[in-house]
Amino acid sequence: MSKKITIGIMPQDKIRERMLAIARGEYKPKSSDPKIWFTSMKSLAEVLSDENRALLRVIEQAQPDSISVLAELTGRKQSNLSRTLKTMSSYGLVEMHKDKRQVRPVAVATEFQILAA
Repeated sequence: MSKKITIGIMPQDKIRERMLAIARGEYKPKSSDPKIWFTSMKSLAEVLSDENRALLRVIEQAQPDSISVLAELTGRKQSNLSRTLKTMSSYGLVEMHKDKRQVRPVAVATEFQILAA
């Protein structure tokens, strides 16, 4: 089951203006509005590289119990994977669920619609 999320690209100052307008009640976001924002196409390309999109699909399909299991599945080093997952988590693309002593990555989306302002 593939999940799709809308991503927006807008300069940092415009993102800030938008968030403040929402907080003041001057703007009500539509359900079709992006849920995740990037400040440039370059930063989006780094986070959603081919390798990272493939990683999201592995997480969704295999549903690994931990980062170490995911490292085995992908052949990536656990330290590198942890860093990538932390970045993706900060953008809301991955959720990290703590189960006892392990952290289980969960893909929030595997398909993306990109809106550039």
